[in-house]
Amino acid sequence: MPFIQGPVRWGIIGCGDVCEVKSGPAFGKIMQSSLVAVMRRDSAKAEDFATRHNVPRFYTSARELINDKEVNAVYIATPPESHEKYAIEVMQAGKPVYIEKPVTVDTSSCQRMIAASQHYNVPAVVAHYRRELPLFKKVKETIETGGIGDVLVVQLRLFQAPKNTNAKENWRLNPTVSGGGNFFDLAPHQLDILYWIFGPPQKTSGFSINQGKHYDAPDLTTLNAVFQKDIVFQGMWSFNAPENEQCDTCKIIGTNGTLEFPFFASFQKATLTTRRQEEKNNRMDEFVFPENIQQPMIQEVVSYFQGLRVNPCSLDEALVTLRMMEKANMSENKS
Repeated sequence: MPFIQGPVRWGIIGCGDVCEVKSGPAFGKIMQSSLVAVMRRDSAKAEDFATRHNVPRFYTSARELINDKEVNAVYIATPPESHEKYAIEVMQAGKPVYIEKPVTVDTSSCQRMIAASQHYNVPAVVAHYRRELPLFKKVKETIETGGIGDVLVVQLRLFQAPKNTNAKENWRLNPTVSGGGNFFDLAPHQLDILYWIFGPPQKTSGFSINQGKHYDAPDLTTLNAVFQKDIVFQGMWSFNAPENEQCDTCKIIGTNGTLEFPFFASFQKATLTTRRQEEKNNRMDEFVFPENIQQPMIQEVVSYFQGLRVNPCSLDEALVTLRMMEKANMSENKS
């Protein structure tokens, strides 16, 4: 597989809200990396982003950005509906591609992207960036070193009150564009970490319903899975919860203790609580997230594109998570 010799010069397709703080500025803060071009269909917004972030060039055409000779790697940050189209165009141009999550709208689309990456022999990475955050690395390390004994059960709850429910303004609520509502937007982060720690599930079941009827996408999803070593997972996502019942928690229960932590409680910091049977007091470790939360992952992507490390999250890995989500999300249509 051909890798980049020298600095990685990035172009972004879709320089919207996700790029403002989470990812965009990070491309220029990493050694051997720079952001040289951005694209957005709205010329004024593309120019505004480029001006504020000191990006030399902006485009309203993805093809023009992809064909820019100064751009040798592309980050796709558009809504999921267009990920496949743009990713394959980047691959056809022979340039490595970094793709936002969810990787695309369904498993068939992801499989076509995998086939294209293999056909064009081009590196592709999916932005499951929480893998590179210290909190989740600590969770993985604690489990792998037997810090809470043998894991028995994983319980996850994400309850949010309805907000920004106008599907015309919020593309995440349009299943055609997003793949399946808020669940498809947020669950990839959580399920990828579980896969990263425990491997692919051996069994998966679940269902989705539209409880609040605020929009066409499901707003409540349950997902059950069994991982290797008979580790049982139970997850529930509600985006129709009362204000006073909102929560964001993941509890991992082992034979000798428990880990408890949030995924989204704060983009600045989070607390990992460890309870061990042999200890009288709980241990609480606070983790501060970087200002540009994707920066640690982008550093690893740059190293991979230069051939210096293995892929930090491949399309094949993202397919595992997508299958889990699709299993739950499709059930509504069969009920």
